[in-house]
Amino acid sequence: MTVPSKDDLLLEVKNLGVRFAVKRNGFFGGKSFLHAVDDISFDLARGKTLAIVGESGSGKTTAALAVGRLVAAHKGEVQMDGKDFLALSDEDLRIARGKVQFIFQDPYSSLNPRLRAKAVVREPLDSLTEKTEDEKQEIIDQLFAAVGLRKEQQELFPHQFSGGQRQRIGIARALATEPELIICDEPVSALDVAVQAQILNLLRRLQEERGLSFLFISHDLGVVQHMCDTVAVMYMGRIVEYADRKSLFNSPKHPYTKALLSAVPSVKKRGAPTTERIAIDGDPPDPVDLPPGCRFASRCPLADVSCQKSEPELTAMSDTHTVACHFAQAD
Repeated sequence: MTVPSKDDLLLEVKNLGVRFAVKRNGFFGGKSFLHAVDDISFDLARGKTLAIVGESGSGKTTAALAVGRLVAAHKGEVQMDGKDFLALSDEDLRIARGKVQFIFQDPYSSLNPRLRAKAVVREPLDSLTEKTEDEKQEIIDQLFAAVGLRKEQQELFPHQFSGGQRQRIGIARALATEPELIICDEPVSALDVAVQAQILNLLRRLQEERGLSFLFISHDLGVVQHMCDTVAVMYMGRIVEYADRKSLFNSPKHPYTKALLSAVPSVKKRGAPTTERIAIDGDPPDPVDLPPGCRFASRCPLADVSCQKSEPELTAMSDTHTVACHFAQAD
């Protein structure tokens, strides 16, 4: 990948790992680990959007939560503005948390039903800032206007809003502390298609106006193509392909990425060639007892004996495209 200059980089994730203890059956079973995120690295430039995509269970959400310290990483670094976010504590961590905020998947469960809308947006201001009451109210008024909600709606409870309006409240809450990085965990997957477009357009407008950087988690590659500058494809805790949006969608290299892209609905002009759907047969390997070699080998149409023996490393196909596959070829 072409690496932006240090001045342009906001986020640098290096060799990040997240594991969960799993107790084995039997009296002497002992303890094993499920490596949900296994030694991944990526960068995010200021004002840009990086998507992490993959099937359910690929580790994409866990990786994002680890970046934001909502789950504990057992190894790696998360550099924010040159400081290791994972190493911060106490007051330094409280200050840094204001620069990293979340927009969650489900607008129905991510808002406290007992709080009025203005109190929901006010929460991070109370816990992460030292602003006066008047300053907080002024920020809340500005944020409601910015996300397309009326001032009088501040007094309503979450159940009095539609799903799209609730997600707008969630976006306003994420913006309250003037963050530099917003982690979007499937922010539109629980919404109707028409509402999805409105929320995505809102996020893009806010990004342009405020210079925001997005770490965008999704399984919907149609949404990713609309939103993102760079894409990391995860499978079984590892990044298998990492490229700029144009390269990944026009020339995918990994068999897993090709299968994901083949499932994206598209409108074809009459007479245009159709894209054949690539099925992914079989089941993923046991994440607690991974076999040697490539983790996708048991489901890959290209796999041979070498794939079962050695795990491929991310290899550069071009300045903006890397892939972990023994059979990947440069254009």
